[in-house]
Amino acid sequence: MAGIGPGGEGIQKALRWLSERRREDPQAKRNKLIEEAGVRFDLTPAEVQFLYEQWK
Repeated sequence: MAGIGPGGEGIQKALRWLSERRREDPQAKRNKLIEEAGVRFDLTPAEVQFLYEQWK
C-alpha cells in the first residue's frame, strides 16, 4: 500500500519538507516542525512517531 510505513510517499515528502524548513530556519523547533509535517502530509500517528525517532 502506498503511503504506509517509513518508506511511504507521505514520509518521503515530509522528510524533504522538514529538511527544507530546517535549512530556511535552523532555529525552528523540531517538535513543531514534525507536528506540522504530520498535518500537512496527512501522516498516521505511527509515521509521525517515526519522524520523532529518526529525523535529526
